[in-house]
Amino acid sequence: MNVHDIPALNAALNALSTLLMTVGFIFIKTGRREAHRAAMLGAGAVSAVFLVGYVAHKILVQGVHTPFGGEGTIRTVYFVMLITHIILAMAIAWLVPRTFWLALKGDFERHKAWARWTYPIWYYVSVTGVLVYFFLYQWWPAAK
Repeated sequence: MNVHDIPALNAALNALSTLLMTVGFIFIKTGRREAHRAAMLGAGAVSAVFLVGYVAHKILVQGVHTPFGGEGTIRTVYFVMLITHIILAMAIAWLVPRTFWLALKGDFERHKAWARWTYPIWYYVSVTGVLVYFFLYQWWPAAK
């Protein structure tokens, strides 16, 4: 494994987090609280590992960004997605731990109220994280 493998690994971690969030959502909607808790804690752990990988990659490449190779309308689509992803990812760094904390301390009414906002934002960030990878590295890589 080398530094160039980290983005693919990070995309896989985001995809796994999305899957765990989906399963967690289904569990809570079907009344399976303990299964929901396990799935969401798993999603949180996977997201934390992703964050370590993301920061490590940025350090290893000395902050150099990967250019986007698409042109025209897809370039606009990509940058709108990227900007919203970045802004909401910053919010998630606070919202997810706060929402988890409320559940872990047993304040389920407030947890549920926070989760109504946190879950869709976190989900969007996770899905768009995978899409950013595909846009940059698979579908429209910059010419070398």
